[in-house]
Amino acid sequence: MEKVKFSTLATNYKVVFLDSYGVLKNHAGLIDGVSETLEFLRGQGIVTKVLTNDASRSRQQQVDLFKRLGLNGLTVNDIITSGTLARLFLEDKKITGKIGYLGTVNAANYILHIDRDSVPISEIDLEDCDDISAFVFLDDEGFDWNVDINKTINLLRMKNIPVVVANSDKLYPVSPRDVAVGTGGIAKLVENILNRKFIHFGKPDSQMFMFAYNQILKEGDFSKHEILMVGDTLTTDILGGNKFGLDTALVLTGNTIESSVDTLVAATGILPDYICRSIMD
Repeated sequence: MEKVKFSTLATNYKVVFLDSYGVLKNHAGLIDGVSETLEFLRGQGIVTKVLTNDASRSRQQQVDLFKRLGLNGLTVNDIITSGTLARLFLEDKKITGKIGYLGTVNAANYILHIDRDSVPISEIDLEDCDDISAFVFLDDEGFDWNVDINKTINLLRMKNIPVVVANSDKLYPVSPRDVAVGTGGIAKLVENILNRKFIHFGKPDSQMFMFAYNQILKEGDFSKHEILMVGDTLTTDILGGNKFGLDTALVLTGNTIESSVDTLVAATGILPDYICRSIMD
């Protein structure tokens, strides 16, 4: 676990996978210097991909958001989201009937718009829900926390149906000191209550890394040891990269701060290969 300058480290690789929130942007917007760093990587001929557990926006919406924040040059092919993988899974399974969901209408339109009806948990009648054939945890907004999480639990107690978690993040930073409960945290709570295991998409699970790897193989012949995974969270970015056989770099601009990094590494047992203060360092 070596502490290094990112600009020096990155030039040792042909591909860099970057987490989004906490690496490129945060609660305040684009992190200072990100545009210059991405220009530097491209100038070195390094392929970059953004791997995000954000299932609330399509890839095009992600590109548009980055443009509004001041980061240009990204295309939909540069971004891989957990929502994309969830959508592909549901399309492949050809589930008949309605899909219930917990989250925003925007996320539902993006992920569940696959020639079938979808319905928010708030509109499901637990006395008449035989037509609900699957359920998806989409987002941590767009519902009443005091009512709809309990309703979700009762629906899934009654029905043995496939349950997909489109965003595995248990929490995310909303200020330099505070975090909020993410979709993955809500899903984990429900899993523990019901003693069930749902189908999770996003880091640290291998599907996102395999999808990203297959995407870059369309652009060139790359081996895993030529790829660096960069993230701010040990339990998603770093664990996922480690499990997939990639070198990993932990940055200290998001979920992990410099004063607690050694304690967190020791407590989790998750070891990044490198630690960088930021990708601008």
